[in-house]
Amino acid sequence: MPNFCAAPNCTRKSTQSDLAFFRFPRDPERCRLWVENCRRADLETKTSDQLNKHYRLCAKHFDPAMVCKTSPYRTVLKDTAIPTIFDLTSHLKNPHTRHRKRIKELTEEDIRKIKERRLASSIEQLLSKKDTVEEDSNKDDEPQLSPDERGFREYLRSLFEVVAMLGKQNISLATDKLPEAKRDCSNFQALLEYRMNAGDVALSKRFGASAVNTECLSIEQQSQLLDIFENTVREEILMEARESRFFSLVTGDLVEFSNEKNLPLFLRFVDQRSFLREEFLDFVPFCGDEASLVERLEAQLTERWGLSMEDCRGQAHQATGTSTIKMKAVAAILIEKYPLALHLPCSSPALNIHLANSLPFPSVQIAMATLRKIDSFFSNPSTRVELEKAISAIYQGSEEKEIKLKEVCGSHWTQQHNVFDLMVDMLEALVQSMDSIRDNEDGNFSDTLTADAYSITEILADFEIIVTIVILKNALSFTRAFGKNLQGETLDVFFAANTLTAVLHSLNEVIDNIDVYHEFWFEEAVNLATAMGVPVTVPRLFLRKQRAADIGEVHPEAYFKEYVTVPVIRGVIQEVEDIFSETNLKTLKCLSLVPAVMGQMKFNTSEENYAEVYRNDLPTPDTLPAELHCWRIKWKHRGKEVRLPTTIHETLQLSDVKFFPNVNSFLKILSTLPVLKMEDSNLERVGERLQTYLNSTPVKHRNKSLAVLNVNAHVKHDFDVMVDKYCRLYPEDESEVEIELEAIAKAEPMES
Repeated sequence: MPNFCAAPNCTRKSTQSDLAFFRFPRDPERCRLWVENCRRADLETKTSDQLNKHYRLCAKHFDPAMVCKTSPYRTVLKDTAIPTIFDLTSHLKNPHTRHRKRIKELTEEDIRKIKERRLASSIEQLLSKKDTVEEDSNKDDEPQLSPDERGFREYLRSLFEVVAMLGKQNISLATDKLPEAKRDCSNFQALLEYRMNAGDVALSKRFGASAVNTECLSIEQQSQLLDIFENTVREEILMEARESRFFSLVTGDLVEFSNEKNLPLFLRFVDQRSFLREEFLDFVPFCGDEASLVERLEAQLTERWGLSMEDCRGQAHQATGTSTIKMKAVAAILIEKYPLALHLPCSSPALNIHLANSLPFPSVQIAMATLRKIDSFFSNPSTRVELEKAISAIYQGSEEKEIKLKEVCGSHWTQQHNVFDLMVDMLEALVQSMDSIRDNEDGNFSDTLTADAYSITEILADFEIIVTIVILKNALSFTRAFGKNLQGETLDVFFAANTLTAVLHSLNEVIDNIDVYHEFWFEEAVNLATAMGVPVTVPRLFLRKQRAADIGEVHPEAYFKEYVTVPVIRGVIQEVEDIFSETNLKTLKCLSLVPAVMGQMKFNTSEENYAEVYRNDLPTPDTLPAELHCWRIKWKHRGKEVRLPTTIHETLQLSDVKFFPNVNSFLKILSTLPVLKMEDSNLERVGERLQTYLNSTPVKHRNKSLAVLNVNAHVKHDFDVMVDKYCRLYPEDESEVEIELEAIAKAEPMES
């Protein structure tokens, strides 16, 4: 017989929902509190025993922190749990509807008595009382397993422990030593055999009688285990994301799996402890046009993961190459459908690198792709030594510059805000060092390295690339300080939002005086090319088209002005205006809620002027002006020994921020915006963990599920939950294994 929820305006029943249903407690004091909160007059006449026997409330009416899952089979409430989440108004929209569960209208006297009773009730008393009858009834609900069933579950648990090791240690399922048909199970098989040799009883019982080198698990079974493990880990993350409600969507650069491009998907949210989290969830196929990609993203987030795009408050896309155009269109579609999903740059790459990656011009994209190759090429200590030698030879007359550039070589200089300044300074040394590696006179370098050096040198020794790098250096000098502040402390970000007008003014001044600026920039590129022995020419492809069209000779300076300088400047202006729209700037100016920023502004801030964007997200928006006034007064008249919190994270950890519900909600929403850096520098960024996995795993050995497990190795997981899921999803496997176990047991006496 199904259980019906006793809450007013709730129509859930146990046969139509996966939610847990909880009996009213037998404890009279606690039961009375449940009845009061339900607001049903008909329940007040019943005893606690009657309520316990005949009435239930579903889990939707309890704070998630009050619900505990102690095992795969039991979901219980804490001893102090009181239902607090009820819908007491929806019936008013249709007053003629007949209701079986009528809501009690409270008089002022009722409210006074309820308050008195609640004050009289003590949490300490509730903690000391144990509902032994309820525990006994819950124990009766726990299924009794037969010895074979327990053995099968222990066997499954061992398999999931092997999967955990594969994911955490990034052990590929495949090895190159076996034929293609057997590669997918070789490492898994080896780990199973290792555990059996180490004394795993469950695995030994299952496979002990099998022939040597017999395949223990089929590829299909391995895939089932991986899927369940992956989904369980992901659900742990999503459960916290749903509780926090608001989130931001972040995508990374494309990743290849089985000759298909996939988009890494990350989620930023503030968890129940008010800590900012950024977690990796999955890969989304990059096929199809922009509209189909948006549809796929929405389906992944809403239909599969139970999130609502209406709660998305930010989006950032770290695209490179030709994918930048497509991801810009995706962002535009999303913001048109969900205006509060603000399109902002991500906090991890430098703003200048983001801007350069977003410029859809061939020479710029070639320069950026080459920059990424250079970063990988000189990560090898032996190649870095050659670069330092070249720097010493070229800057032997300038010791200060030599020392500075050598120090830069040891860091990830290709990811810094001044990357293009460094690129111009090091270009000659880069080419010279790679020429030395190509020669390979001492035979210190592999054929792969010398081939890479040759291909990179051919690109860098092209005047089109040299002039492109010089123009990027000069054009992006106007956004360098602005971008650096965006990755700084909260106060820096706040002031950056107020300096954008000056940045755009400088860029527009360049456009107005483009002839003068281009002349100086082109001269710098010519001088650098001359020092490198590179001829100053118009690109070969353009010359071929020019001859075909029978057009007269074009001077290099005029060509690069029209096809590089002007497009780059206009592209930078357009991108800055797009990602720092008026709405985005208003949002960033709300960072003045952080006490240290208020103090810097002499407490003369006006957040309410910008708060309208998030009005519907606040608990009590009508009281916001008064609450903001109290918030400012609180910090303005603080004691001398009280230090002003400097970050959103620090502010959210304050014990009394809960007395400012609108400010608390506002700060949590702001914290999720992708442009703000992760304030806990001790935590390794999830993007770096994903990149580590990709760098250490050959493309042919990559596995989406193992990638999710490896990147999320820090996420807690419950093997019992996984075993339970497996038994529910694949019940036929359990029966088959039981039959095999029985056959093995019968065969053992005969063999002996």
